[in-house]
Amino acid sequence: MLEFDHVDHIGIRISDRETSLEFYQLLGFELIADGGYDAGHPLVMLHPSGINLNLLGPATAKAGENTLMDEAEKYPGITHLAIKMKSAQQAEAFVTANNIKITGRREFRGTKTIFIRDPDRTVLELVGPGPSVAELIRDEVNS
Repeated sequence: MLEFDHVDHIGIRISDRETSLEFYQLLGFELIADGGYDAGHPLVMLHPSGINLNLLGPATAKAGENTLMDEAEKYPGITHLAIKMKSAQQAEAFVTANNIKITGRREFRGTKTIFIRDPDRTVLELVGPGPSVAELIRDEVNS
């Protein structure tokens, strides 16, 4: 077994630098470095929670489409990013106040989750307080 410490960063390919920067900055991420976006290197975004995103670009095909989630054929790859929130109510109020469309919702034994999309339709799952989704699914399957 490998001894992991934590996830260092998550890379997301984007098609429009300014639109994506504006979206992620609205969520609280700060641009701390441009590693060479025009050459396909990351815009390094850091959130006060410690979450580090690398926005890679520019995308050269299917801008604004999410081939992993939205197409009938199911391709392998990371389909979404789930982020644990301190308050489900605050998260929903924030996205609503900022005209970010909620594209889905779930509730597992009191844990509320909403789904939103970034400008390229990458799915962000905002998970409210409570047990981890892994624990909730495990308990559901084993009950």
